[in-house]
Amino acid sequence: MAMPSASLRLLKTRFGANLRRERLKAGLTQEELSFRTGLHRTEVGLLERGLRSPRLATTVLLAYGLGITPGSLIDGIGSPLDESDGDSERKPG
Repeated sequence: MAMPSASLRLLKTRFGANLRRERLKAGLTQEELSFRTGLHRTEVGLLERGLRSPRLATTVLLAYGLGITPGSLIDGIGSPLDESDGDSERKPG
């Protein structure tokens, strides 16, 4: 079963917001982060804007470059099927 495209867009947007927040918290530009990770600056920008899905290896590289855990970049993303509020807890049904 394929993930709905709206859900995938939401996940990418949430990841990008986390990445941007952590990069700014670290006091880095996109260019500085790209230098630390070996990723192209354009790649960092696309990820931050939610226009590209990160691979696992990319997530690990970014976390390393930011001095954080990979979990910090996916924290609060929630369930891919929950587009309402990002709450990852299951609601009783």
